[in-house]
Amino acid sequence: MTDLTPDLTQEVRGKTLWVTFNRPASRNALTFSMYEALARICRDAPTDGSVTCIVLSGAGSKAFAAGTDMTQFRAFETAQDALDYETRISSVLDAVERCPLPTIAAINGACTGGGAAIAAACDVRIASASLKFGFPIARTLGNCLTAANLARLSDLVGAGRVREIIFTARLMMADEALSVGLISEILPDEPSLLARAEELAHHIGTMAPLTLRATKEAMRRNRMATQVDDADLITMCYMSEDFRMGMEAFLGKTKPEWKGK
Repeated sequence: MTDLTPDLTQEVRGKTLWVTFNRPASRNALTFSMYEALARICRDAPTDGSVTCIVLSGAGSKAFAAGTDMTQFRAFETAQDALDYETRISSVLDAVERCPLPTIAAINGACTGGGAAIAAACDVRIASASLKFGFPIARTLGNCLTAANLARLSDLVGAGRVREIIFTARLMMADEALSVGLISEILPDEPSLLARAEELAHHIGTMAPLTLRATKEAMRRNRMATQVDDADLITMCYMSEDFRMGMEAFLGKTKPEWKGK
């Protein structure tokens, strides 16, 4: 397999495909090309037995992925821009969730925004002790998560906790993430995390692939049984004065002053 963008690399080791978010200087903030490359990898994952598991991780020692690169939001001018963006991200997350191979998120450091959404769409999450997971958008940008994203997170950690971490904009640390079932293991550091991910991928790769594929799809269908229209909510947030001001405040490293309009 060849890399689709230098900011997202892939390498087959044995029967495990390692996918790495590769913008360490930006804490692996996700560009649209990185999102699309990830979706393509998941959609095109081979089912002939040559690869049996996919591991996602982040380059550098600070982050798995710290969300969408916010400079891309400056191009938003209309409600359709916002709706198209969320549709695009939803398509990526759907591709991760529908991937025919088991996916493991090996999370070291910051895992926020779009990075947290990708990790939540994976089948298994393990993390180092430096994990910081969350969606601090009520403090930073003033945008919102889609209903599908909220449902996926609620399915993992409960609706009450999802509300609380978004309303307070706090980040969940490793011990709490383990206690609520967001992650299944804590490793002391990044090297031991990646070693455990390799071991776990090999183990899962020995299991019956159709059993795993059917389980993944059945659980996805259960969650998707009720779908809602959230276009008005997305438009309200992304077209607001608050969102524009919040974005520029974040990029300029100043504190936003919310107006609620």
